[in-house]
Amino acid sequence: MTEKEKMLSGALYDASDHLLKTERDYARAETNRFNLAADKSDPEILKRLFGQAGSNFFVEPAFRCDYGYNIFVGNNFYANFDCIMLDVCPITIGDNCLLGPRVCIYTATHPVETELRLTGLEFGKPVRIGHNVWIGGNAVINPGVTIGDNVVIASGAVITKDIPDNTVVGGNPAKVIRQLSEKRA
Repeated sequence: MTEKEKMLSGALYDASDHLLKTERDYARAETNRFNLAADKSDPEILKRLFGQAGSNFFVEPAFRCDYGYNIFVGNNFYANFDCIMLDVCPITIGDNCLLGPRVCIYTATHPVETELRLTGLEFGKPVRIGHNVWIGGNAVINPGVTIGDNVVIASGAVITKDIPDNTVVGGNPAKVIRQLSEKRA
């Protein structure tokens, strides 16, 4: 397997691989171009970079990602200022999702074992975010997490485990604060 194939499969891989470095450099150049563009209402730079971007797609600058092609966003998506998506594995975001300022979504991670971590190898775990999700500012979504539909994540929350549908979560690590019903706002 190539280093890219290992990365995409979630296996340990060498991020210093020439192809991966070239792809990260391209994503960095494109996101810099987006961040410096005079007309922020034109999302075409990021739409071309992402694996998928639905209709009614808007991202405020500054935006950062590793590769871009591993980001799949549904319809009616809004990301506020300073969003970071480390997309060594897929980040899949459903329809009608809002990200507050400085939301960070990480798929990249490193071995816990010291000797293995010191080799420089890393790996990733995909992140899945359902439909109708609102993620408050400064929230952090850790690798391997799945967030259900109709979820509200409080500002500053650190998501370390899967989140069920129809819940409000907050804290560090985040915990369910309450269940949502269709009748409550």
